[in-house]
Amino acid sequence: MIERYQRPAMAAIWSLASQYEAWLEVELAAVKTQAEMGLIPAAEAEEIVKKAAFDIDRIAEIEAAVKHDVIAFVTSVEEHVGPAARYFHYGLTSSDVLDTSLALRLRRASTIIRQDLVLLLESLRDKAVLFKDCPVIGRSHGIHAEPTTFGLKMAFFYAEFERALRRFDAAAENIAVGQISGPVGNYSASSLSPEMEEKALAKLGLKPTPVSSQIVSRDVHADFFQALALVATCVEHLAVEIRLLARTEVGEVEEAFGRGQKGSSAMPHKKNPILSENLSGLARVVRSLAQAALDDVVLWHERDISHSSAERIIAPDATVLLDFMLARAKGLVDGLVVKPERMQENLSLTKGLYNSQEILLALCRSGLSRVEAYALVQDKAMAAAAGRGDFKTLVAEDKEISGRLKPGELDEIFDGKRFSRHVSEIFKRLNLE
Repeated sequence: MIERYQRPAMAAIWSLASQYEAWLEVELAAVKTQAEMGLIPAAEAEEIVKKAAFDIDRIAEIEAAVKHDVIAFVTSVEEHVGPAARYFHYGLTSSDVLDTSLALRLRRASTIIRQDLVLLLESLRDKAVLFKDCPVIGRSHGIHAEPTTFGLKMAFFYAEFERALRRFDAAAENIAVGQISGPVGNYSASSLSPEMEEKALAKLGLKPTPVSSQIVSRDVHADFFQALALVATCVEHLAVEIRLLARTEVGEVEEAFGRGQKGSSAMPHKKNPILSENLSGLARVVRSLAQAALDDVVLWHERDISHSSAERIIAPDATVLLDFMLARAKGLVDGLVVKPERMQENLSLTKGLYNSQEILLALCRSGLSRVEAYALVQDKAMAAAAGRGDFKTLVAEDKEISGRLKPGELDEIFDGKRFSRHVSEIFKRLNLE
């Protein structure tokens, strides 16, 4: 991933040094467990643990000759350990190391992403509570529908990200599995067994996959990367809503615009929603990586390596990008400029047309069929929309409509209180109060 979209903690997980450190963690967990179980000499295992180290440059040099990264790594460690290294990588196959270390790194990445999600949820909560009672027009198909509150808009996204967090937690738990089961997953080496595997993985904080071939089945990984893609899509959903509300013709919110910031190389007046647009673009990339992870599920027999090259890109890029996206989304929400005055102006644009449903219902209660009532209300609504009068006045002047309304009912309909009367109940459902 390019540096522009990296944050240090996440990027560090996917460094080459971190890769080899994770490989060594897996190898040493196996060595210690095999020694504890009497499968290899304790003294030689102690020597391995004491001296095990690697040299990145030396690994590259060896790999250039042998064309195999795990062999190059093992050889480098052997050079540091000496004769005892004959019990290093003892009975293991490359995928035991690769898959288990990948699980280690994905679990560490998951810890960061989870914290990102929690922080974004806190920001959404704050905005929802702050603007709980701030009226804003709701829109369907991009057209004015009925009023809601801006706080309820934010609560909607809060709920969406709560669900995203639950899905992510489940996927993160599922991905925390490894294997130390040998060339075709049946523990054929005398130094391997399901018991040995379970104990070694426990040292790493992982569980064994119930059954492996030469690898952990890639549906586990596809599930994880789909969860990341869905989180990224939720981020884009939020970003697109902000972009739409920030349009000049709407102007109900605005991204924070710093002192000295410039919006256009040509037009000094521009203040563009660049953060939101950036998030939309990055979401597309994360989704594309999830597709590659799905394709990786289909491998030949016990294993081929068609998944390997893709995963070297998918795992770091998806986690690094999502970490960046979630941090940017939090900053976007924290700095969002909300404009209640403009919201009120937009509410008044249709001069009360958004009350049409309640008049329809009142006419139905009076005894008219829904078809008859709809026709009467639509006639006045279309007239008002065409500029032939104020909607409330047109309704009041129509004897067929007003004659069926109770005294004061029209004023009550147009006072707008019903649009927010249940907001507190919705907030309680979400534990936002």
